[in-house]
Amino acid sequence: LALLAEARELTGLPVVTEVLDTQDLDEVSAVAAMLQVGSRNMHNTALLKAVGASGKPVLLKRGMSAMLEEYLYAAEYVLDAGAHDVVLCERGIRTFETATRFTLDLSVVPLLKERTWLPVLVDPSHATGRAELVPPMARAAVACGADGVMVEVHAHPDQAWCDGEQSLTPEIFFKTVGELRAVAQALGRSM
Repeated sequence: LALLAEARELTGLPVVTEVLDTQDLDEVSAVAAMLQVGSRNMHNTALLKAVGASGKPVLLKRGMSAMLEEYLYAAEYVLDAGAHDVVLCERGIRTFETATRFTLDLSVVPLLKERTWLPVLVDPSHATGRAELVPPMARAAVACGADGVMVEVHAHPDQAWCDGEQSLTPEIFFKTVGELRAVAQALGRSM
């Protein structure tokens, strides 16, 4: 958290980080502009209620084995606790497939857009676990209606402490952003 606070002060960028336990909520809230509930905690109702009551915006990632209904119920816990700003994030689900880390369920994007008013992000980095798959899956996410994408970027992915294999270099990231804007524009949307 100290490193995130330092980065926030140096750049002026808001911080989004994951809260793992209700006991950590105050400490994380002091640094983060938005609280993330990760895949492994999507079913943690105590945490969902606590972040919902925190007064902070909440980024809710879909559980890796969660059905759509379960995901929507988790969002309801957050909203019912008082949260006004909740963002949903599809980050891949477990299936029998092993070629990628998870299976990116892009069909859930238009379904969520149909069934809720909440913004929907897609995280192709965590879903695929492979940097070369991130740009095409990000383009597909925008094409099917995602409001945005969340991708990992690292100047030297081979030296990253974690998730280097799924991290884009800054050059590939900037190229991908241009492609995402082109896809959105082709569909009459802005990004």
